Amino acid sequence: MTFMEIRRRSPHACQFAAHLHPVLRRVYAARGIEQESDLDLSLERLLPVGSLEGLDAAAQLLAEHRAAGRVLIVGDFDADGATSTALMVRALRAMQFAHVDFLVPNRFRFGYGLTPEIVSLAATRTPSLIVTVDNGVSSVAGVEAALALGVPVLITDHHLPGAVLPRAAVIVNPNLPDSRFGSRALAGVGVAFYLAAALAKVLGEQSFKVAQLLDLVALGTVADVVPLDHNNRILVSQGIKRIRAGRCVAGIGALLEAAGRLPKQLTAADLGFAVAPRLNAAGRLTDMSVGIACLLTDRPDEAARLAGQLSALNDERREIEQRMQLEALELADALLGEAAESLGVCLFDESWHQGVVGLVAGRIKDRLHRPVIAFARAEDGSLRGSARSVSGVNIRDALDSIAAATPGLIDKFGGHAMAAGLTLREASLPAFKTAFAAEVAARAGRETLRGVIYSDGALSADELCIETALALRGAGPWGQGFPEPVFDGRFKVVDSRVVGGKHMKLMLDPEQALREPIDAIAFGHLSGPSAGLDLQRGATVELAYRLEVNEFRGAELVQLNCQHLKPG
Repeated sequence: MTFMEIRRRSPHACQFAAHLHPVLRRVYAARGIEQESDLDLSLERLLPVGSLEGLDAAAQLLAEHRAAGRVLIVGDFDADGATSTALMVRALRAMQFAHVDFLVPNRFRFGYGLTPEIVSLAATRTPSLIVTVDNGVSSVAGVEAALALGVPVLITDHHLPGAVLPRAAVIVNPNLPDSRFGSRALAGVGVAFYLAAALAKVLGEQSFKVAQLLDLVALGTVADVVPLDHNNRILVSQGIKRIRAGRCVAGIGALLEAAGRLPKQLTAADLGFAVAPRLNAAGRLTDMSVGIACLLTDRPDEAARLAGQLSALNDERREIEQRMQLEALELADALLGEAAESLGVCLFDESWHQGVVGLVAGRIKDRLHRPVIAFARAEDGSLRGSARSVSGVNIRDALDSIAAATPGLIDKFGGHAMAAGLTLREASLPAFKTAFAAEVAARAGRETLRGVIYSDGALSADELCIETALALRGAGPWGQGFPEPVFDGRFKVVDSRVVGGKHMKLMLDPEQALREPIDAIAFGHLSGPSAGLDLQRGATVELAYRLEVNEFRGAELVQLNCQHLKPG
């Protein structure tokens, strides 16, 4: 059994209005909220469109291709890329562009970004302008290939740039070194939204309101797990409001229905754990075109049909992932016995699926509390890896350091602080494993990589109630960098039973003794790191949990969602 340390957050001293729920006061204070205005998520508080460098030039360039041009959107094969693509296509069509089309690379044939091969495929569509969304800032060769054909490129991206920028006509990216934009956390769909807003302003559009695209922005932002700083929380909050009000694209509504989620009670977690995986399944297993089609259609029947296809693909993805995760855990257990491999873990199996290795890397990272890279063999024989990291280790910078120290070891790489992708030759894997372990060891010691779950403290008996749970549900959006509240406490097990083959349904009594026990659920407990923990009647456990609202037979009941259990 592997037990994590439960460490309580330290709230800052803040002054909030008296009407704010007392639990929310300490939760917000622990997340760095310093004043009441930081809780204002109205669109008026959004960072001004004009403050993102390059937008005016980008909008002017697009406007030149409105009447007679042929604009081709080149996206990415994940949910951020799909929502970015759908947003740009919808925006340009709504603003009366004569010809708008899109192209998404098949990850298995072309890999990521605007590659020369994708440019060759794009050329068959005879575009007058290529616009990248959620990619392009590292596509030096691809932009050169487009320029050789006489096609200018407009890049919109949010990934960290390399040492050399492409010779694009315009690059819009808040993570360019000289950018002064107030948020480097924008997702690709957030950058696309800002471009659509700038274009509407340049064109003097009155009939098209860019705010109607915020449902797509919310989905892509949450799906890409970018930090929810104040600007992103505004975008997500406003998008969720539109979805709750039924003013979303047909595809999002259909995906929510397929997942059994009610739009009126939507949270950011529903987007992240119910909608995004279904959308991502297309890009992981086949082609993201079906996902984009789902987001572009305005016909409810067509959206339902496509959402059904995406759900079926997601079921298939789950089966593949479960098998790979078991195999990865066996490999990781063996590697952890070797000192050189103990901090940075690299995993590879001949049978693994390219589209699922990122999920497996994330699962193993959560289990072992250290950076993990999972590799699969690509069609060309190279190895493509997906990296997932932990707080304190910037994985993209780590790869950059390895590439600089050992030229030729990595063929190409890119990504964020917490997630990245790379390609290398199979013969280079042993050397890369050694270099990766050493690089992680140089960036983080064993203390940094200890498993820690952060808590907002204990809840009193009076606070363990449906009113607190409802206040927490309505107080988000919660997500990366603005985590959903977790609380901790000691509980006595009153009753326990297995549900769904691997989950544990519990009745718990806290130390301060409620008038009656409280429901709890431990998802995946029997296949998790604490599977051997005694949860029989009378046992005492220390619990880190989320306080949630459980809908049951039309009633709203409070429930503890167990995040971690350890002996009490």
